[in-house]
Amino acid sequence: MFVDRIQIRATAGKGGNGVIAWRREKYLPKGGPFGGGGGYGGDVVLEATENLFSLEDFRPFSHLKAENGKGGGSSLQQGRRGRSLHLKVPCGTRIIDAKTNALIDDLTIPGQKHILCHGGRGGRGNASFATSRRRAPNICTEGKPGESCEVILELKIIADIGLVGLPNAGKSSLLAALTSADPKVGAYPFTTLAPNLGEVIFEDYQRIRIADVPGIIHEASNNRGLGLEFLRHIERTKALVFVLDASDNPTEALALLRHELENYNKELLEKPSLILLNKCDIEEAERTLIGEETLCISALAKSGIDPLKEELYQLLQLGGKPAFL
Repeated sequence: MFVDRIQIRATAGKGGNGVIAWRREKYLPKGGPFGGGGGYGGDVVLEATENLFSLEDFRPFSHLKAENGKGGGSSLQQGRRGRSLHLKVPCGTRIIDAKTNALIDDLTIPGQKHILCHGGRGGRGNASFATSRRRAPNICTEGKPGESCEVILELKIIADIGLVGLPNAGKSSLLAALTSADPKVGAYPFTTLAPNLGEVIFEDYQRIRIADVPGIIHEASNNRGLGLEFLRHIERTKALVFVLDASDNPTEALALLRHELENYNKELLEKPSLILLNKCDIEEAERTLIGEETLCISALAKSGIDPLKEELYQLLQLGGKPAFL
């Protein structure tokens, strides 16, 4: 199951307690304090990786907790630090404070880390309280509790190009024709219920990552249909490809798509874009849009795919470097 938004509670480990101990050896009758301090509690750490595409691994866990630090020992033994809890999240994961809705961090680069909660400080053993005036301290301290927080993890997929279109425009078929991805394809609307990703690999080994998001319908920007659930996934793309069904009034479809994108986020229409007429092998297909430059293909028959790849490569040069290169 594709999960792109989830709320979790995280707690770092408590610091270990310090101890009271005395040095007692045969020839040291007044050996003095010998108790060690406790170890730090473990941290809760999030790390971005490009090997994950969903937050579904977090679904079984409502509360994530790192290990507590170990208590100190005699002979000045320092307690072991608690093991930190390292959690992998997909690149493009935003960390949002669940109470204030403020953005805490945005993990977009592979290997980027964020310490969600710091572990508690370890307590002091009685040896650390010894001074020239207080040679036999009989006190120690407990470890401090670790930090705790409640956050929302929100995923915005990072891709070079986003495929935008009405339901049943052939976006999934196009993704399958361009890449090795195997999305669900069906002759009915809303076959795609979650974003799909695929990569186009060129002869010079450059790669372009393409995202196919579920179909956009009228008033999707007002959260109708799948609405806001997946519109946010095209915000991070460098360029857009409008996939239109050439047999079903493509001019009207293009106007609707642009209207919904503008209502959701005007900056989306400022991205480099390409208008693509799909299903051009159908007799009723309209092969031109008045005043618009278009490319005509058939994803099902795989005609026009090679010229399209070249167009995508050129399009991306306008939008910036490919992701993860």
